[in-house]
Amino acid sequence: MTAERRNAPNETMISVREIYKSFGSNAVLKGIDLDVRPGECISLIGGNGAGKSTLMKIIMGIYQQDKGDIYIAGKKVNLNKPSAALAQGIYLVPQEPMLFPNMTVEENIIIGFKEKKGALKKRLATLIKQLGWTMDVTRKADSLSIAEQQLVELLRGLMRNARILILDEPTSSLTFKEVESLFKIVEDLKKKNISIIYITHRLNEVFEISTHVAIMRDGLVSMSGPVEDFTREILVKGLLPPNASEKAAEVEKKKMNYENLKPILEVKGLSGYGFSDVSFEVYPGEILGLAGVVGAGRTELATTIFGKDKVKKGKVILDGKDITGLSTKSVLKRGLNYVPEDRFLNGIFRISDVATNTTATCLDSMSKVFVNFKTEKKITQKYVDDFRTKVTGQDQIMGSLSGGNQQKVVIARALSTSPKIVILDEPTRGIDAAARGDVYKIIHQLREHGLAILLISSDMEEIMSLSDRAITMYFGKLNHSFKKEDINQDNLMAASFGVYKGGEN
Repeated sequence: MTAERRNAPNETMISVREIYKSFGSNAVLKGIDLDVRPGECISLIGGNGAGKSTLMKIIMGIYQQDKGDIYIAGKKVNLNKPSAALAQGIYLVPQEPMLFPNMTVEENIIIGFKEKKGALKKRLATLIKQLGWTMDVTRKADSLSIAEQQLVELLRGLMRNARILILDEPTSSLTFKEVESLFKIVEDLKKKNISIIYITHRLNEVFEISTHVAIMRDGLVSMSGPVEDFTREILVKGLLPPNASEKAAEVEKKKMNYENLKPILEVKGLSGYGFSDVSFEVYPGEILGLAGVVGAGRTELATTIFGKDKVKKGKVILDGKDITGLSTKSVLKRGLNYVPEDRFLNGIFRISDVATNTTATCLDSMSKVFVNFKTEKKITQKYVDDFRTKVTGQDQIMGSLSGGNQQKVVIARALSTSPKIVILDEPTRGIDAAARGDVYKIIHQLREHGLAILLISSDMEEIMSLSDRAITMYFGKLNHSFKKEDINQDNLMAASFGVYKGGEN
């Protein structure tokens, strides 16, 4: 981004200057500059945790920046609440449309206006005609496709005289034809001088739809400029840390001996909500890394294997036995356990003690009716000691532990069932560097003892440093696999964004 572009907010529709935002000690945005002129479409790309969502929430008035300024059409504004953003003509079209299913298209669009219904209906009909769209506004929202629902969200914004549209992963649920239709609509909106911020993980879309591109990495804009100045290779490089190649070279590469090994887990053509036709194997004593960006379908795949979600097609074989479609309780008994991504929502009992949290999934093996407290204490103490979990005692309330120590207890609970394989979904998410190192040691120890691990992570360095093999998912499909010697940030990042040019391994 040139100095001239940065210093001319009066020429832009929206300008953000030196935006900072922290949550506690976690600095999420570290001085963001971004400009969008009338009629421009700027693609905003970045890996998970880059700060894209936080920046958009600040622009929408949901969060308040700690420092920095926002200008709309050259005028400094205070977007201290969502209504203030709407009043400035800013509208976010969410990834998942939020319509009232039992209301008509027309009712969904005009709800919340103070104007008379007759005038609103006339204005809506004029707007649809101007756009050249054909839409039956008497249809119920629950009869619409995702693409049609997104059109309704767009009309909601345009009816509110939106000058700045934020499109958050708008094509993630669309068919090829629906994507083409959306792109035509975006081109029409650009011609009407509407400014568009287009958030995407699909790099090919950047070149199809954008006038400009901005890459966010670790709370900063690492690269930005006219789209013609970029190639896919430059985009991928911008997404990577500056010393990515050096770090890749430092990784110790210990090879697994797969000779005469039989897989402990076989996933064969598995399809479910958010993913389809996924196949892979995990071997005893192996860490298989699963990388991908948000929306790739990794967690949906894990919860389906674990029996929490419905299998649409395919097979899951555990230690030679078919466990497809079994309940979570049955899957646990057969030797597979899962540590969820969101430990606060799905992983811990905050108001229960450490002992209860550690042994919650193995109570059946202790007693048919009453908990065997002696056994509970023995199991809990084993993992407190093995994992060096910092607790005042087994009776300490789980919610009072640090994030890293909570994560150790969650992993201990998964291991207390004596699994043959454990799925770790973002195991170091939200914990500090010291605790992360402890979790890594635990994972290495588990591998050394012959436990199979499916490691799901958005942290490419984590996948690199821990995995014996790696696979990547891209929009619901497993698109690449990598041997140990080919696991590096460039390959993983390119495959996660669907632009890897190497062959399958």
